[in-house]
Amino acid sequence: ITTLQKRCDWRDIAVEIIPINQATPMMTLNKIDLLFGGGAQDHEQELVIKDLQKKKSAITTLIEKDTPALFVCGAPQLMGNYYEPAVGTRIEGLGIFDMVSKHPGSDQPRLIGNLVAEVTAPAIQTTQLLVGFENHGGRTYLGEKALPFAKVIKGFGNNGEDGTEGVVYKNAIGCYLHGPLLPKNPEIADHLIKTALEVKYKKKITLKQLDDALEKKANEAILKKLDVSHIAK
Repeated sequence: ITTLQKRCDWRDIAVEIIPINQATPMMTLNKIDLLFGGGAQDHEQELVIKDLQKKKSAITTLIEKDTPALFVCGAPQLMGNYYEPAVGTRIEGLGIFDMVSKHPGSDQPRLIGNLVAEVTAPAIQTTQLLVGFENHGGRTYLGEKALPFAKVIKGFGNNGEDGTEGVVYKNAIGCYLHGPLLPKNPEIADHLIKTALEVKYKKKITLKQLDDALEKKANEAILKKLDVSHIAK
């Protein structure tokens, strides 16, 4: 959120951050230009979904109207068809993403570590490989109607099996790339900002170029650390 805010501030784009909680009125939700959802433990997932189900119509309408969104780790699990925790009953999701997520149990290792992936979603243009950090017990499996966000080069991605990372539907992105995603991949942050402005104002937007030298060095440092810096995007 800080990355999105600062990259707007540096361009003199006014930003208002609105927390979405149990007290958030539907009228406020309808005016949102960009959605963000983060992760949580299984217990919090069960609490949050109760409130999200009440807001399902508003959130679905936003996504169907091409409002850009970024859902990370636990959030896309709840935006899928369902999530099966290691302990407890299945959590029915909002069904925005055609995918399911399952926790295989405490006897199976968590998928943890630095992740490198190449964006494959046609609408998202990048000049660099994505880097981030994943830490999840759940495994996500995409349905026939789901489009992967990226292809795994190093790391686990959605499930450690099929080489996919994340999911895309319209302008909504779901992924397992934690906090470093936007600071170390500024092109994704700018994609979200640009898309939000174009949907809001219904015209083509060109963002002012920023000096991303430090961000690129952060990205390159991870590629070098994982010995994949030789792979061209």
